[in-house]
Amino acid sequence: MKVIVNGLGIIGGSICAALKKAGHTVYGKNRNKQSIAYALEHNMIDDEARSYDGADAIILALPPSIVMHELDCGNFPSDVVVADICGVKEPLEKIVLSRQRDYRYVGLHPMAGKETTGITSASANLFRGANLIFTVNEQTDKAALNTMRRLGKDMGFLRFVECSARRHDEMIALTSQLAHVVSNAYVKSPFTEICMGFTGGSYQDMTRIAGMDETVWSELFFLNRENLIDEIERLRRELGRFSDILSNGDEEELQALIVEGKDFYTRFKHKN
Repeated sequence: MKVIVNGLGIIGGSICAALKKAGHTVYGKNRNKQSIAYALEHNMIDDEARSYDGADAIILALPPSIVMHELDCGNFPSDVVVADICGVKEPLEKIVLSRQRDYRYVGLHPMAGKETTGITSASANLFRGANLIFTVNEQTDKAALNTMRRLGKDMGFLRFVECSARRHDEMIALTSQLAHVVSNAYVKSPFTEICMGFTGGSYQDMTRIAGMDETVWSELFFLNRENLIDEIERLRRELGRFSDILSNGDEEELQALIVEGKDFYTRFKHKN
């Protein structure tokens, strides 16, 4: 299958490397020619794509605003499968559904990544064992969805989840975006600069994603701000409960609050 990947950052580069390793013909498209050169040198792509002509599938691995422009104005071959890997979906889907399109759209969201960015962090094994979300609606073409499922398997994804664009954005506000907000806020303690020697696994887990790319993540936050605000306010209320109980000095009530959270975690862990 001939696949064109537009956007050669860590995710786009990893998609290229994984699909080429699986035997597909892969072309890369990117404004920065250094990324094209790197991808060619490291055998991630077969060649540079200067248009979308001849593609069986096109994967847009670009920031949401650019993806929205491509979905609206991109010069795609008729009937080609077009997918994106953005961390928000409802704003993109609205563009696709706003009028009749010649291409067949499937929304994707790979639940994998690293703290680092750019094609030099890309890997053919980045998605091995990871989850891949598909966003679908009443107009989703089943053959196009199956095409992306096959490519997802070839990339190494283990679990596939289908949901609406709205449900995706609600869930991602909790599982991804809130985690980045919390990590970024957490490191702003005045003690952070002098905490060497006092850190362990829990600190590393909490701070791992604090250094997120401000351009990428601010765009994602704003596009999904209603859902993200709901999750921030929920967390604010839960933190307030801890603060109130600690202020009141009620250890028994504190233990009950901790058990409440343990119960939620246990139910989540047993389902996974």
